[in-house]
Amino acid sequence: MKVGIGYDVHKLVEKRKLIIGGIEIPHDKGLLGHSDADVLIHAIMDSILGALGFGDIGKHFPDTDERYKDISSMVLLEEVYSIMKENGYMIGNIDSIIVAQSPKMFPYIDTMKENITKVLNTSKDNINIKATTTEGLGFEGQKEGISAHSICILEKNKGGRYDRN
Repeated sequence: MKVGIGYDVHKLVEKRKLIIGGIEIPHDKGLLGHSDADVLIHAIMDSILGALGFGDIGKHFPDTDERYKDISSMVLLEEVYSIMKENGYMIGNIDSIIVAQSPKMFPYIDTMKENITKVLNTSKDNINIKATTTEGLGFEGQKEGISAHSICILEKNKGGRYDRN
């Protein structure tokens, strides 16, 4: 078993789509970034890469590389899954939290879980997503940005088992 943590933050700006958990969420602002700036998926990828001891998403998908300009973070998550699988691991559990004053995330969490579950080829029971506000404190509370945290447990794959548990 290996454990990794991940964290990501992006600034909210006008004229960008708000993509979190692989879905577009209606909002007057979106997250600024080289890719689609999906903070949740970025935090999850970093937690997986961290558990593997393989650095972070900046190492694997640098923002100086035009191949990743405006790319869907779900595509990048598929690449991280491939790295994990090639190294003989599978998801044990992922627990994550989105920190945003607005919009409210609750209506979208089940769809986010389904998206992540499909890409990581695991059971929905192995993926947990929570959301919270900061009661108006900090950059999230002032609606200047959104952050996400993730912790991941990877289990050694025994016998080639990558099916949904």
